[in-house]
Amino acid sequence: MKNITLGKTGITVPQNAFGALPIQRVTLGTAVHLLRSAYDGGMRFFDTARAYTDSEEKVGVAFEGMRDKVYIASKTQAKTVEKFWEDLETSLKMLKTDHLDLYQLHCVPQCYKPGDGTGLYEALAEAKAQGKVRHIGITAHKIGVAEEIVASGLYETLQFPFSYLATDRDIALVKSCEAAGMGFIAMKGLSGGLLTNSKACMAFMSQFEALPIWGVQRESELAEWLRFFEEDAQMTDELQAVIDADRKELLGEFCRGCGYCMPCTVGIQINQCARMSQMVRRAPSASWLNDYWQKEMAKIDKCVECGLCKTRCPYELDTPKLLKKNLADYREILAGKVSV
Repeated sequence: MKNITLGKTGITVPQNAFGALPIQRVTLGTAVHLLRSAYDGGMRFFDTARAYTDSEEKVGVAFEGMRDKVYIASKTQAKTVEKFWEDLETSLKMLKTDHLDLYQLHCVPQCYKPGDGTGLYEALAEAKAQGKVRHIGITAHKIGVAEEIVASGLYETLQFPFSYLATDRDIALVKSCEAAGMGFIAMKGLSGGLLTNSKACMAFMSQFEALPIWGVQRESELAEWLRFFEEDAQMTDELQAVIDADRKELLGEFCRGCGYCMPCTVGIQINQCARMSQMVRRAPSASWLNDYWQKEMAKIDKCVECGLCKTRCPYELDTPKLLKKNLADYREILAGKVSV
């Protein structure tokens, strides 16, 4: 397992980090067990956010009394200075710490800069000056915004979706971060669960100066990543063949399941229904073809095309069109016209 240094921050950790979004779905006891097991297994970087309900609280409980042994990153989706400071103070309280190793503006629609009228960059810089934040970063989903962020030279880290389904432009973004001395944190390394070969995912990441944060909810998932502290995951012809096959099948417009598009005005589970064609083929199909999911998919017929989901999608997908395409495919599968 190689180490990654996040640009000029000096934060150096194994290239295998913990994404704490999923632990909001488990009990406190389970979350603490997962987090401490991750530490015991070799992980040192833990990424959470104010938006992840009680994730910060669980991280805080897990690492109370051992704060100096881990790097903790969090994020704020604040759009005002007042909300920024409120979120930061809440995060510090929940995480039981007087400082964050990295604080990031979360899922930004633009590159926030000094003098842009929002005051958000100035607040981030002030938090660093006060010592409440050691390093400042930003997360984005839109490639154009991400490229502007790197060019600005204002932030120490960038967090962006990156997996072996990456485009040439995505790969160029990662390399531009390295050239600029900017740390790159890779989110959605499994493309929302569509990629299932953990060794291929890890081997791909090992080719770049990128720190992947793997979302972990179950002990079996954690074990998949911890094994790479002992098992080499360098690229091989066999793994490249897996990657090539997945890229051939999945590249193009697809839903990553992030859920930023929701809630839906008519109750559609967009983050699952808009990628049902891929999920039914890449997971045990019975779990996606049961009565529950048939009823959920049928809700797509009620879509009024209000367009809210489309405006919220950070990947700028035509979500209503994608939903209807998935519903048509799903019905053909149920009718036996298409095999899975």
